[in-house]
Amino acid sequence: SLIPKGNLADVVLGKDTLAEYVNDNSAFGPLNGRVAQRMARGRFVLDGKVYHTYINDGRNSIHGGHRGFSKVIWTVKEYVAGGDSPYITLYYRSFDGEQGLPGDLDVYATYQLTSPYELSIRTNATALNKATPVNFLQHVYLNLGGEGSGDILGHTLQLSASRYTPMDEELLPSSGRVDPVAGTSYDFRTPTPIGARIRQVKGGKFYGYDINYVIDGEGMRKVALARDGKSGRALELWANQPAMQLYTGNFLNHTKGKGGKLYEQYDGFCLETQAYPDAVNHPEFPSVTVRPGQVYKHDMLYKFSF
Repeated sequence: SLIPKGNLADVVLGKDTLAEYVNDNSAFGPLNGRVAQRMARGRFVLDGKVYHTYINDGRNSIHGGHRGFSKVIWTVKEYVAGGDSPYITLYYRSFDGEQGLPGDLDVYATYQLTSPYELSIRTNATALNKATPVNFLQHVYLNLGGEGSGDILGHTLQLSASRYTPMDEELLPSSGRVDPVAGTSYDFRTPTPIGARIRQVKGGKFYGYDINYVIDGEGMRKVALARDGKSGRALELWANQPAMQLYTGNFLNHTKGKGGKLYEQYDGFCLETQAYPDAVNHPEFPSVTVRPGQVYKHDMLYKFSF
């Protein structure tokens, strides 16, 4: 059935209770860190020293380890509920040795409704006493037709990305290559249905996208435009990061969601702005090392329309 244009809906997949989020391993909505995305064999060398992080994805680590930023207690630093642009600022002190990572890190994350249909997420992190790799990403699953309304294969997607990093069977950019999207099934430079070529790509063992794009340009810029024709809803995503993972919910499989609904494969998609995956093990990629006194900044802006 066609949804009348102008209808509002909950477009984010998720859970009903805090307990379900705590036990969730599909990463429904968290800010992932200290080093999000995959890290080969959970190890890296920094300034001549070898560090080992927690292995929680086959032979590798993912999203900061088994107790990454999605599983820790944050402190509310500021909260403004009313007015034109309500916001909340959260703070976390990541400690030296946490999940095997060096040095203390002060982390702030501000979520703000900058207008009725715009959500800005601003994060920053300061290394206090040791150099450390830092890469945050916001792992929100979207379905512009409304969560639990079926798959996202009919959504059109346009990405400001003319290059991507090919991934191996373990979803690592092991070759270190950065290839053009032209002539591949990864080309979303013009608006294209997500499902148009999804059977031609594999994210590990499943068909679907689980791939890192190198975003054209730099600074705060438009990264992606997604649109659901049935509801008329659209999302424009802006960010200041060099790259973005496109993930099409390939692992979802009778996954319990909101209101007793079950999410199936391709029922949501993620646009995860980020640094290059496994940059700690690829000197040819832009560095993710933050040195003491330096500040890591990652800004995102979600602009919704209908």
